[in-house]
Amino acid sequence: MSKKIYIIAGEASGDLYGSQLVSAANKINPNIIWQGWGGEKLKSEKVNIDVRYEDANFMGFIEVAKNILKILSLFRLTKKNIIAFKPDAILLIDYPGFNLRMAKWAKNRNIPVYFFIAPQVWAWKESRIEIIRNCITKLFIILPFEKKYFEDHQVKAFYFGHPLMNIIQNRIQDTNFKSSHNFSNKPIFALLPGSRLQEIEIMVPVFLEAAKQKSNYQIAIAGLVQHKHVYEKWRHKLSVDCHIIYNNTYSLLQIAELALVTSGTATLETGLFGVPQIVCYKGNALSYQIAKRLIKVKYISLVNLIMDKQIVPELIQDDMNSTRILEEITKLEHVNYKSEMQTNYNFLHQKLYFPDTFERIAHELLKDI
Repeated sequence: MSKKIYIIAGEASGDLYGSQLVSAANKINPNIIWQGWGGEKLKSEKVNIDVRYEDANFMGFIEVAKNILKILSLFRLTKKNIIAFKPDAILLIDYPGFNLRMAKWAKNRNIPVYFFIAPQVWAWKESRIEIIRNCITKLFIILPFEKKYFEDHQVKAFYFGHPLMNIIQNRIQDTNFKSSHNFSNKPIFALLPGSRLQEIEIMVPVFLEAAKQKSNYQIAIAGLVQHKHVYEKWRHKLSVDCHIIYNNTYSLLQIAELALVTSGTATLETGLFGVPQIVCYKGNALSYQIAKRLIKVKYISLVNLIMDKQIVPELIQDDMNSTRILEEITKLEHVNYKSEMQTNYNFLHQKLYFPDTFERIAHELLKDI
């Protein structure tokens, strides 16, 4: 029997996780019709895309304020599309600022709402817990410590491991990657400057300025092809000899010896590949000052949050400069420091691994629909 599900994935990570979940769900019920927000990965799973996530990616208080008219028009468009589509359920993936508002709207129209990748209410905006409790039919979490938090707040949460573990373990390795990209035998220093244009513009010049001073490494940027002009601009401006690897971060991490990583999902990906890393973040000064007063967690990187201790160094805002980065690189090159990080990475794996994460979530989702 055919069912209709509307999906909203407003970020690159949501497109990745959503495509894996849609694939698992389609194996259980091949008659599901999917429509909604996403990117190339969801599109490849035969999801009819109304809104590209690249057109709706705003980060920080100031950036959201600047784009408020566009965001409001996206709300109107999405509501109109959902009404026309008449879905049996809505699946929301992360992207809480937008998706929790959509959850309230859908609840008022008696449309069941499922949320995959819980809003980080334990970090800030705890008031959102009421919306989750009242409007979400089932909540699928990806961080082990979240289960107790949500259940303490009377929200039933389903934890089947972190989806990245399954994605990374099941990927097919490109054994010709190093030779096909003309890498030499020198160790590889990977730079992961993020996925949003505004953060890439900030991170790339600082990353390159620090990395070019380490002549014993060959430098490689993990890039997205839509932001090619930014990487090329800074490579030429700073006269840095580096590789730019487009849309293939995992193959780069597979061979990297060291990484500079912008805070976000990439910090966890780097940890799961076992690459020693320095986590960095710098944003709009006003947005940062607002966030600093609101956010209640000790760390910005997922690796440290999950382990509840600092196992990778974090350089935030004014500390995110080439001098401090080089100081941390010197520490990372010490064999004992690196070995301790690897031991902690092994514990991280154990906390996050469940076999068949996406299949388990898909079964729980489709059980109701």
